[in-house]
Amino acid sequence: MYFAALLARTEDGWEASDTELDDVETLSDLSDLAREALVEAGAEDDTVLVFIEQEDAWFGVVRVDGEDDPRIYVSDAAAAARSSYGEILLTDELLGKEPDVVGDDLEALDLDGTEDGDPEAVDEEVDDGAGADAVPGAEVVPAGPLGDTGILADLGVPEKELLALDVDALSEIADALGASEVLETVR
Repeated sequence: MYFAALLARTEDGWEASDTELDDVETLSDLSDLAREALVEAGAEDDTVLVFIEQEDAWFGVVRVDGEDDPRIYVSDAAAAARSSYGEILLTDELLGKEPDVVGDDLEALDLDGTEDGDPEAVDEEVDDGAGADAVPGAEVVPAGPLGDTGILADLGVPEKELLALDVDALSEIADALGASEVLETVR
């Protein structure tokens, strides 16, 4: 079971709204949704937090401050990678890998001759030590926390406390922010 909510900081405190992520496919879509919440709250230059939680498995926090790039924290990247909503948060940048190349960008790359269909390159097998059970092309996502552990430090949740959160983490974060009542209204 998933739970997703937006917390927008306004002059009057935090405003919460539940959110549907069915139409969200990328981090950019999620950031746009968060910025829309800021506009609706009349706090375009302030902070909005997006909380995503899969019960007893992982939680994620995305922080959007005005037009700044979003900051992301995921409590368990490996668990989140098995979730369609978690995949939204696990960007190439967060995982420390080069972004996928699509479309016309492929022509700009110098691919060592394999772009011409070199059959030797296609038939080669690489022994990476992973054994016969390894899935070719599968990404390795680290277990445990990933992202900006200082994402909430200035809001009252230091890195050490964030890393220690597990069950009911979003309620504990909301409590530290002074927003537990507004979060509970949308649960």
